[in-house]
Amino acid sequence: MTAARDAAAKAPRPLRADARRNRDAILQAARETFEAEGVLASLDGIALRAGVGNATLYRNFPTRDDLLAAVMQTIIERAVADAGELSRSLSPREALAEWLVRLTWQLRIWHDLPYCVATAREDPASSMTDATNPLLAQTGALLDAAKASGDAVEGVTADEAFELATALSWGVDRFGDDEQAARRRVEVATAGIFT
Repeated sequence: MTAARDAAAKAPRPLRADARRNRDAILQAARETFEAEGVLASLDGIALRAGVGNATLYRNFPTRDDLLAAVMQTIIERAVADAGELSRSLSPREALAEWLVRLTWQLRIWHDLPYCVATAREDPASSMTDATNPLLAQTGALLDAAKASGDAVEGVTADEAFELATALSWGVDRFGDDEQAARRRVEVATAGIFT
């Protein structure tokens, strides 16, 4: 009984309706701002766009990484589902190759997102590290399947492949690649992963 009571006490309480509206407004404003200005845009500007005070924004999202992780949650969930579909419908080699292209493209959706993802990977306590861990796990699963089928180099790690996709997404972002140019960039850069 005590364990159940302790668990209930630790569970987050549901937000009041006004607090939920504020949180939703902040997330919407952040999405719009990130799309227009990139992920290093002013947090004060996001609060203003959301129609809330800075204190409300920081109460909900104490750091930029917290806000970015929350905004990216749906995108990451879709990417993970996409990876599962690739593994079911393509050969291990094709699934990994396509995943690396799609991951690279997804990580460049907002200007400077690759920079934030790379920076967060250096800080295990960052909420962005937790948010992107499912992407790393999918990279590892697809890489392991390609290794098992003899299509990927044994010495390559999931961390290396994920970091390569992150670096490539930075290049795609900086050079303004369209999807075809991004695909070519990834295919050339990842060729060494495959046997």
